[in-house]
Amino acid sequence: MVSLKEIHEKRILIEDAFKSKKDEVHIAGWADNIRELGKIRFLVIRDASGMMQVTAVRDKVDKKVFDAIGKITRESIVYVKGKLKDTKQAPGGREIVPDEIEVLNSAEEIPIDISDDTKTELPKRLDFRFLDFHRERTQAIFKIQNTISNSFREYFYNKGFLEMQPPCVISAASEGGTELFPVQYFEQKAFLAQSPQLYKQMLACSMEKTFMITPVWRAEKHNTPRHINEIRQMDIEAAYYDQMSIMKELTEVVQHIVKRVLEKNKEELKLLDVKDLKVPKAVYLDYEDAIKKVKGKIGEDFTPEQERQLCAMYPDTIVFTHSWPASIKPFYIMPQGEKKDAKTSQGFDALFKGVEISSGGQRIHIPELLIERLKMKKLNPANFKSYIDSFRFGAPPHAGWSIGLERLTQQICGLDNVKEATMFPRDRDRLTP
Repeated sequence: MVSLKEIHEKRILIEDAFKSKKDEVHIAGWADNIRELGKIRFLVIRDASGMMQVTAVRDKVDKKVFDAIGKITRESIVYVKGKLKDTKQAPGGREIVPDEIEVLNSAEEIPIDISDDTKTELPKRLDFRFLDFHRERTQAIFKIQNTISNSFREYFYNKGFLEMQPPCVISAASEGGTELFPVQYFEQKAFLAQSPQLYKQMLACSMEKTFMITPVWRAEKHNTPRHINEIRQMDIEAAYYDQMSIMKELTEVVQHIVKRVLEKNKEELKLLDVKDLKVPKAVYLDYEDAIKKVKGKIGEDFTPEQERQLCAMYPDTIVFTHSWPASIKPFYIMPQGEKKDAKTSQGFDALFKGVEISSGGQRIHIPELLIERLKMKKLNPANFKSYIDSFRFGAPPHAGWSIGLERLTQQICGLDNVKEATMFPRDRDRLTP
């Protein structure tokens, strides 16, 4: 029996086995496919880097090895030691003739279809998400998501932003409203954070520029292809920015992300059949002009259909709608002219490929104005005392925004449902796996 130490020391990835000039290689992975053709048994091994065919001809390999292949079940974990052979018939032009085969962990019958053209419905696949990750298509989505998050970090690290880790348990609503998940925190009532908003502002007012990727929770009882209740947000906050200048940062980071995906994930995009992804342009529309373009009502939010219509007018473009009505933006968004009764705010939304991917704007940094806006939103300033007080000791003007990681992944990958772009989705009905 081969030891784990020996496997660790001798095993090479399949992509490296294809390039290897050695006669003998050691690989380990999942049994992706097993088939028999007369006196020949084929075993396709899959690891994180690719697939390779193992070919055993009766009477030309050890009988134990030949018999062992016939007993392997799909998705079992298999170790193979053998000789590399060039052959035109094998995928990739090389195969392994096995000298040793050992099943490290035998798989039971697979309860869902894990082929890339699976007929299993998404809810059932999510019930068995650990198996759904075996699919190349599913892996492609999260390899792209990995590029998205790394590129986001890369962009803001290079611009001198400080990465922060905000708290996920809070004492009061970050954005007002009642869509919060309560938790018992020792003897106190607390909530899962619906946004890092208040904390990133505090840091921006001390260290000027910050960014983060953090989980947030929203307790809305929706059930749509666009919504989940636990989200990973990519946020920034920066001093001495207004809504226009902070929108430019969003434009440039999304352009950077898409450029990196196009560079690093060619195979994944091909596997997902994404053919129309381009580095986007940007257009900046006044809210009133934009709502009129789609025949909406001034003072109301865009419907999903109106968002799609607006994006259709500007293909391959991030569509910004700025200077929104103060009445439909959060309490912390700066009103135009720093007037408490201003009808227009310094707030914006951003649409990409027909869906809102971000909202943001300039924040209120004046304590008295913040108190007035809280009252106008029917919120109790006493619940926000520490937040308000943080602006009393030298707070610069500042602005920021948030992008949903899963939603941006959904749009880049061309997926029908944001849950496909979420490793372990949490929605109204799902708490496992």
